Order: sequence, then C-alpha cells, then structure tokens
Amino acid sequence: PVDRGPEGCRGRGARRGGLPRARAAAKRLNLRLSIAPDAMLSRLKKLLDSTPDAGDPTQAYRRIELATAALLVEVMRADGIAPDERVAVEKAVARRFGLSSGEAQALVADAEAEVRDAVGYYPFTSLINRHFSAEQKEAVVELLWRVAWADATLSAHEQHVIRKVADLLHLSHAAYVGAKLRARDDALGNK
Repeated sequence: PVDRGPEGCRGRGARRGGLPRARAAAKRLNLRLSIAPDAMLSRLKKLLDSTPDAGDPTQAYRRIELATAALLVEVMRADGIAPDERVAVEKAVARRFGLSSGEAQALVADAEAEVRDAVGYYPFTSLINRHFSAEQKEAVVELLWRVAWADATLSAHEQHVIRKVADLLHLSHAAYVGAKLRARDDALGNK
C-alpha cells in the first residue's frame, strides 16, 4: 500500500516525519543542516519583499539594474572569475544603463553580494520579465553571451547558465541563437 500522508498526497514528499526526520537522518550521518529554519524564513521573506516599490521609480530602476547585473555575474562566476569577464560585466552594465565606471563597479559589487545570497535565478529573471520587452530580454541574453566570450573561451557551465536564464526569460529559440551568434561574431571579430 502507498502511504498517502495526512492530505492524501502520494510520493516521497508525503511521508511522515518531514523536517524532524531529516534532522534525525542528518544527525546519524554526522551532517549539519546548512540553514536554520529561522534563517530560511528570513531569506524567503527577503526574496518575496524584493519586488520594486511602485511608488519609487528610482528604487524600481535600481532593482532592475541589479537584477541584470546579477545575471551577468552568474555567467562570470560559472567557470571561475576571469579578469576579462569582470571587465566585460562592468562595461556591459555601464553601457546598458549609462553608468560611469565607478558606478558600474559599485553595481557589480552589489550584484555579487546579491548572487551570493540568492537561491536561484528566479528573483532576477522574474523582475526582468515584468519590466522588459522581448527585445530588451534578447539584449540581456546577448550581454550574457558577450561576458561568456570575453575570455575567448566558452565553457559548458556558461552555456548552461545562459540557456537556463533564456528559458526563464521566455526567450524564443531563434532569439536565443541570434543573440549567441551576434556575441560570438563580435568576440571573434575583435580578437
């Protein structure tokens, strides 16, 4: 017989015990749970509260800049941080948002902090989905490819991150490939 749990659900998640059972298993294996329940709840609250304030356009624009920069940082970090890729991220955000070099460096530093605390790409891509047109999303994916090509090598990890982000941005395959080819042609043309 299948254990359907208290709500009649099927599968592994429906087994009785939940978090206490996980803690007991972790203790038997001499493992520590990586995050306390209170910390998990505070991170979840921060994630849910991170939507831009509709009453403050400056704050909303800053969150969009940060989300875009965070995705660029994710690509930069995918195969280790190369100096050429860091420069490409800073140039990309400076050009995209009309920032000075110092402002771009500060934005990238803030984005790196956001990425360290993020639980995935969704907080960033959902914000971009709400505020960017299809053409703007394609431009973001092209920037991601430009960062990936900045060190003249393209790793499988970088490709995976960009494919995942493009899917979360609901970008068509044709737009994805077009962005990739434009970035590649530009990178190989400059080398």
